[in-house]
Amino acid sequence: MPKMKSHSGAKKRFKKTSTGKLRGRHAYSSHILEKKSPKRKRRMARPVEISDNDSKKVKKLLPGGAGR
Repeated sequence: MPKMKSHSGAKKRFKKTSTGKLRGRHAYSSHILEKKSPKRKRRMARPVEISDNDSKKVKKLLPGGAGR
């Protein structure tokens, strides 16, 4: 049986921290930026921890899959 491949899109978008949490880009950060305050835009530039509900789905797509 061949190995399962990691999802290429998920590999590029998410990073796993040393403690096993997932970090990714902030939502709502790529368009309609005129009305957002500079402070809000600066905070959006930094990666944010993915919620537990989403991280279950993302972990399956990353290397290691459901085993981790």
